[in-house]
Amino acid sequence: MNHSPCFQKKMSNFRAPLGYSSSKLNRVCHILSVNPFWTRNFYLLIISLLGFWSLNVLKPRTNFSKLRNLDLFFTSVSATTLSSMSTIEMEILSNPQLIVVTILMFIGGEVFTSMVGLFIAQNTFNNDEHLLHHSIMFLSFIILGYLLVINLLGIAMVFLYISLVSNAHRTLKSKGLNLFTFSIFTTISSFTNCGFIPTNENMLVFNKNPGLFLVIIPLVILGNTLFPTCLRFSIWVLGKCVNKVRHYCDYLLKNTKEIGFHHLVSTRCSFWLVGTAFGFVVIQVVLFFAMGWNSKSLKGLNPYEKTIGVLFQSVNTRQAGETIVNLPAMSTVILVVITVIMYLPPYTSFPFVNDEEEQHQQQKRKRKIAKKLLSQLAYISIFVILICITERKSMKEDPLNFTPFNIVFEVISAYGNVGYTMGYNCKLRLKDGANCEDKWYGFVGKWSDAGKIILIVVMLFGRLKRYNMGWKFS
Repeated sequence: MNHSPCFQKKMSNFRAPLGYSSSKLNRVCHILSVNPFWTRNFYLLIISLLGFWSLNVLKPRTNFSKLRNLDLFFTSVSATTLSSMSTIEMEILSNPQLIVVTILMFIGGEVFTSMVGLFIAQNTFNNDEHLLHHSIMFLSFIILGYLLVINLLGIAMVFLYISLVSNAHRTLKSKGLNLFTFSIFTTISSFTNCGFIPTNENMLVFNKNPGLFLVIIPLVILGNTLFPTCLRFSIWVLGKCVNKVRHYCDYLLKNTKEIGFHHLVSTRCSFWLVGTAFGFVVIQVVLFFAMGWNSKSLKGLNPYEKTIGVLFQSVNTRQAGETIVNLPAMSTVILVVITVIMYLPPYTSFPFVNDEEEQHQQQKRKRKIAKKLLSQLAYISIFVILICITERKSMKEDPLNFTPFNIVFEVISAYGNVGYTMGYNCKLRLKDGANCEDKWYGFVGKWSDAGKIILIVVMLFGRLKRYNMGWKFS
């Protein structure tokens, strides 16, 4: 699977347990650590194909015609890779199809896949007394509890809010959406940072429900950007409160490098992540206040609703992609900042160290990361060029919609698995505008089949960027 703690380099510090030879331990490490990029890629493709088959077998809502196979496969890949790029309107999907998409988001989520990787890794040890074995098994169950508790609480809170707040309940009822399905779908989508919402307008339709945003914001943060920090805090709390597991908790907290689990980081790194995440949110909030406060998207909202809405939008930019604004109507400066933030990996941090030796090591690490980021830009440039080739006819005939920036924005959003889009505006067409109907799906929905296939590759590539970037913590 992925995120295996059994790396040869890291395990070299450990003596093979009794009855478990060094050669056998090395073979296990080799199996679990070789080509994680292709292992995860195979997993995502298989899940996407199963999701496509399920969506194809199930029928959409009765008042809609049958969906194209490519659009269904695109939707399946988008859900599995947590990208929320769309070529169809979400309200076309029937309740059973929404359940399929929910399952795809859940089993494609980072927390779930990392947990499965740990369960696989801990089964490679035979000696029940081995500390590493027990620690990995204990960590697996911590993550399982974390996953279940947060999602169940989130489902309950979303369900209660929609049930108790009349205008939110009316909105859902007018769209013919099942409340229980909506609660599960929205919670899992937010926690996994996918960004799909069962409504066509995403969260824009709930822009007067700041209480719902306050429920979703913690889900977005706990499921991705600050998951390592929250995981470490959970282990620390368990160690303080439960004497029976204190030994394992202390071992996990003190041996993060030896464990080798990507999401289990040091205390210092945890603070870096919190500081960086907070900084990105503050930057966006300030920009929205300065340049987007009086935008059409926020028109009709009172100051409190605007403030919570801006906070919600800023938190979602890193990964989740849920939105309450019409992005094309926002300031160019805001769009550029959003583009940069979407490009950065979810665990980006900007550490500050005082020790001279640590500063030297940090400078080396920064140079290495900068090279990796630039190499990713080269890949993105190739994808953009290929899409410009496939969409060259539309760029010529519909230049106001098919702008280079809109294409770059769509590609980076897919690469970052965010799901933001500039959309498509029929009023900007130079010809045949009267025969055009605006739809609530992404800009990619207007692309050719070849362009959509390229963006499928971009979504998969973006979901696996941690492996080809060699992103690590200290």
